[in-house]
This record gives sequence, C-alpha cells and structure tokens, in this order.
Amino acid sequence: MSAATPSLKTRITDAMKSAMKSGDKETLGTIRLMLAAIKQVEVDTRTTLDDQKILAVLDKMVKQRRESISQYLKAGRQELADKEQREIEVIQSYLPEQLTPEEIAELIEQTIADTGATTLRDMGKVMGLLKPKLQGRADIGAVSSQIKARLGA
Repeated sequence: MSAATPSLKTRITDAMKSAMKSGDKETLGTIRLMLAAIKQVEVDTRTTLDDQKILAVLDKMVKQRRESISQYLKAGRQELADKEQREIEVIQSYLPEQLTPEEIAELIEQTIADTGATTLRDMGKVMGLLKPKLQGRADIGAVSSQIKARLGA
C-alpha cells in the first residue's frame, strides 16, 4: 500500500471525526458500528485487519442489513427498513464500486472455464476463485445462486 493512500480503517476513522464535527448523528452512528465490528474481529482474531479483511467485515454488515430490511418489510416496519437502508448507503460508500450483472456473469463464466467446472460438485473450486474478486463488490449469496443454476443445468 502506498503512503499516498490511507488505509480503509484510517479513512473510516477520519470520517467519524468529520461526522462528529458536522453533527451528522446518523452517519456517526453507522461509522461507530463499522469501527466496533472491525475492532471486534481484531480482538477475536488477535490481529490487525488489512483492507481486504475490513472489506469482508463491511460486506457482512451490508448483508445483515439487507436481511433485516426484508424482515422489517414483512413486519410492516417501513421506518426501521429505511434506517437500515441508510446504514447500507453509509457502509457501501467504503466498499469498492459494485459490479454490474454483466460483469458478474462474465466473471462466473471465465472462472467456470478456468476451473473446468461442469457439475455442482465443482462449485467449491469456482467460489474459491471468485470470492476474492467479488468481495465487497457483489452479493456473494446471489452469485452463489447463479453458479448453482449454471452448473446444475
């Protein structure tokens, strides 16, 4: 990592300070949740997370919020779903640009060709190669479903 590019953790910490100064309580709350999740993983694993592992933590947070939105909408709690959506938007601002469905399909096809995968038994090989390329840039669960459909056919 070059000195010109601050680490993801540094960027998030700086954003927390900015949100505190500007009085943006919603953003501040979400950023504090992000830093707490990162810190929790660091304490649990007794390591300092690099940007790639921080992306995995943030990706998991987005996934949890999507699941919560689904539950809140089923329960008719639109205001809670909206809050979760705003949190997703803050978290995603630290994730790499999302891949388009076409880019994801292309990556799936390329990886299947590279691994020679032909059946669902080969799914692990395909996911193992794809996951690092997609981390923080796509919904891994949705990609997994696409691969199953492709290999199961």
